Amino acid sequence: MGTYIAVDIGGTRIRVAVYPETSIEPVQQKRIPTRGSNGTALDRLQDLIAELWPENDEVFSIGVAAPGPLNPKAGILYNAPNIPGWVNLPLRQVLQDRFEVPVALGNDANMAALGEARFGAGVGHHDLIYITISTGIGGGVILDDRLVLGANGLAGELGHVTIVEDGPVCGCGKRGHLEALASGTAIARYTIKQLEAGRPSSLKQVGPTVTAKDVALAAAGGDELAVEAMKRAGTFMGVALANYLHIFNPTMIILGGGVSRCGPVYWEPMRASMEANVISPEYLVGLEIKIAALGDNAGLLGTLELARMLHAGQAIRMQQAERQAVDDI
Repeated sequence: MGTYIAVDIGGTRIRVAVYPETSIEPVQQKRIPTRGSNGTALDRLQDLIAELWPENDEVFSIGVAAPGPLNPKAGILYNAPNIPGWVNLPLRQVLQDRFEVPVALGNDANMAALGEARFGAGVGHHDLIYITISTGIGGGVILDDRLVLGANGLAGELGHVTIVEDGPVCGCGKRGHLEALASGTAIARYTIKQLEAGRPSSLKQVGPTVTAKDVALAAAGGDELAVEAMKRAGTFMGVALANYLHIFNPTMIILGGGVSRCGPVYWEPMRASMEANVISPEYLVGLEIKIAALGDNAGLLGTLELARMLHAGQAIRMQQAERQAVDDI
């Protein structure tokens, strides 16, 4: 029986799972901290794959989801946040040399989009947008059942569109990006700034470590500042969604991450803002907006699909080469 290996690399943990040929239920999986005393992150990654390598089954291919900007066509990871030394890392080639099977590399947000499209909330839709709203904002786009990558694999940075010129500084260093206005970090930062300015709020008892979760809970209890902070973030997200509808015209928007689960206090201003900013109500016809269904498994299942696509593509190329060889005789 053939198998696929799916890898999901994060700044804090590495997950590896082995999947059978025709199922999305792993036969084995394990997660470990990305950093540790026994070797570098790259050593730990390779050791974990080797540990789970099937003894009696063929591995067709490996799919890898990694954080940060990368080039899936060249197999190079340009810069992985929170993983020291992972700059211009030829990760695909490193793994192919070690394990001698084909390897496919994808951005973690894109892989989550692919996972949700194939196995989660997006099943049945051919054109969709996936956005994760957490500490930061990332995303991926599926059009005509294909993941949008761009010339160098850098497409789909949905959190880094400019919403407010000269707005707050984003984690990337630029100003006014969606991530700086509507992420969990942005919600907490805005609330803390207002508290420091003397605004009354029940959140004062939390102290200087207010989080977006604290704000959401206070908003659910009717705290005026908390409601304002959530409404502000939701409104900015709605502006961005209207832009995405104009550009991609999807039938489905999938929202993941902790902020997406903050309830009506975020969703209602988001929807109202989106509907107010579209240039035609036709963009809203048939549009569904759902919370992501796969949770932490979205990226892992996305890399499984990536590994399967890689193997299928290779099989097709082999068949074409065989037919060409017969024709040449």
